[in-house]
Amino acid sequence: MKRALHTILFFLLLIGVWAALTGDLLWLGIGPEEPLWSPYVLPPPSVVGQYLWDNTLNGKIPLSMLITLRRLLIGYVIGLVLGVPLGMIAARFKWASDTLGMLALGLQALPSVCWVPLACIWFGQTEAALLFVVIMGTLWSVLLSTQNGMKNVPSIYARAARTMGSSPLHTLMFVTLPASAPFVVSGMKQGWAFAWRSLMAAEIYVAVVSGFGIGQYLHYGRELQRMYQVIGIMFIIILVGLLADKILFSPAERWLHRRWGTDKE
Repeated sequence: MKRALHTILFFLLLIGVWAALTGDLLWLGIGPEEPLWSPYVLPPPSVVGQYLWDNTLNGKIPLSMLITLRRLLIGYVIGLVLGVPLGMIAARFKWASDTLGMLALGLQALPSVCWVPLACIWFGQTEAALLFVVIMGTLWSVLLSTQNGMKNVPSIYARAARTMGSSPLHTLMFVTLPASAPFVVSGMKQGWAFAWRSLMAAEIYVAVVSGFGIGQYLHYGRELQRMYQVIGIMFIIILVGLLADKILFSPAERWLHRRWGTDKE
């Protein structure tokens, strides 16, 4: 509770400084009489808040969030379904580690936006192009985390299982993989962050007529020079990322590390 209070107070302080510098607190006698920046460059919090409030009430932001989250979840799940088995193969076989693992290591370093032109050429301005970029953003980090997690499992676990009659496949599925779960979940968390950034990059450049996502509103805000819209959408993107981490991944990650005795606290 104390940590949450510190976080809230810190962000309120940042918003207060922003409001003071942009003239929102002049009625309290706080801040310069003339804003340091034009509202077209840095709008005050009141204008950004009004934009978010109005477009939430009229349903534009909730609808665009549903469209974006649907794309994100579909691409992310496909990336997980592909990444975990491929990571297991790369951890199990030396030849796969030297080939598939090296490929994943190189492609993980590739910025997500680099996939967008290729996706547009292959799939056109379609949902498939967006999903492809999300999958590419998820797949490689999940593959590498699964591979590294399984390699870090003490070999005595597998030897003990084989001594008790476990087959190689059974040992892999029910001993090695569960023991590497903390590392796999950490990779899933990283894969979610990559997928979220990938989708934002894709929605900015790929105009899909089937629905406008949050990234497309960010792009239109830039095109129309509506900085209040750009900043408002940026707040939503940050909020979704924080909520996904704090509500979904961090609790599961902490529980698994405590369960397997790998926590550092």
